[in-house]
Amino acid sequence: MDSASSSVNSTISAAETEALKAATFQRLHPRIYLERFLEEQVRPDGRSTAQESLDENGWRNVEVNVGSISTASGSALVRLGNTTVVCGVKAEICEPELDNPEEGFIVPNIDLPALCSPKFKPGPPTEEAQVLSERLNEVVTANGLVPLSSLCICPGKAAWVLYVDATVINYDGNVFDAALLAMVCALRDVSLPHADFDPELGRTICSRPGSDLSKPPHKLAMQEDMLPMAFSFGVFAGSHLLPDPTAFEEPLLDTAISVILDAHAQVLALSQLGSGVETGQALDHTDTLARCISLAKNRHAVLKKKLYGT
Repeated sequence: MDSASSSVNSTISAAETEALKAATFQRLHPRIYLERFLEEQVRPDGRSTAQESLDENGWRNVEVNVGSISTASGSALVRLGNTTVVCGVKAEICEPELDNPEEGFIVPNIDLPALCSPKFKPGPPTEEAQVLSERLNEVVTANGLVPLSSLCICPGKAAWVLYVDATVINYDGNVFDAALLAMVCALRDVSLPHADFDPELGRTICSRPGSDLSKPPHKLAMQEDMLPMAFSFGVFAGSHLLPDPTAFEEPLLDTAISVILDAHAQVLALSQLGSGVETGQALDHTDTLARCISLAKNRHAVLKKKLYGT
C-alpha cells in the first residue's frame, strides 16, 4: 500500500515539476513558447491552427446570459473562453440638446478593474480602457443601432439617456469582441417604463411597471438589421493567422485585425493595428484580410443562430 502511494505521489510530483518548468519557460521566453506550439499547428489553449480547421476549431466557446442584473433596465453577461464581461444598462431622464431637441443619448463605457487581471492597477481608467470605450462608442452609436429619436419623451423637454456600462470580470484577451456582444445583448434586453412630460409640473412622470395596464413598459427600439458583431484576429510572425487571440497571445502579435459585421454579415468596419503583413511573406496582406472576412462571416452564421435563433 505504501509502495503504491509512493508511486502515485512520485507521478504527481513529476507532473507538477513539468508543469512548473513549462510555466517558467512560458514566462521567460513567451515568443519561443508560442512558436513551438504553432510549429505543431496547435495553440497553447489547444485550438488548431490548420487552415482547413479554423472555421470549427479556431474560436473559443461563447456563452451569453441575458437579464442577469435585475436592478438594471437591461443586462447581459458574456463569456468568451475565459474572458468574462458583464454589461448593465441604466436609463435616466435628461433634457435634450438644443441642436437635437428630439433625440436622446447613448453613453457606452467599459471598465477594466484591477480584479480582472494582474496587468491592471487600481486608479483612473487606463489608456486601453479609454481606447476600447471609444471603439465601442463608434460601433454602438455611429451605425444607428438605436434610433436616438426613439429615446425622445417630449421634444426639447425630456429624453432618455442610456448608460451602457460594461465591466470586465476576467481578462483573457479579445475583450472588444466580448464587450460589444455584451452591450448589444444588454440593449436588446432593455425595457423602458411609460413616460409622459407634464407641462404644468414641468417634469416627467414615469408609470411603475404593472401599476397601469394602459401604460405598459416598452422594449427599446433597435435596428435589428444593424446588430453588430465583432471578430478579431492576430497575425504572428507574418505566417500564422490566429482568430480570437488570448491575453497571452495579444502582446506577441505583429498585427491585429478586427472585422465588424451587421446582422446580414455585411462588413460595417474593418480595422488593422500593427506593422501589417507585407507582400512576399507567408501571409499576403490582401489574402489575409479576405481570409479574415471569410472566417468572420462563417463564425457570424454560427453565433447568430446560437444567440438569436436565426
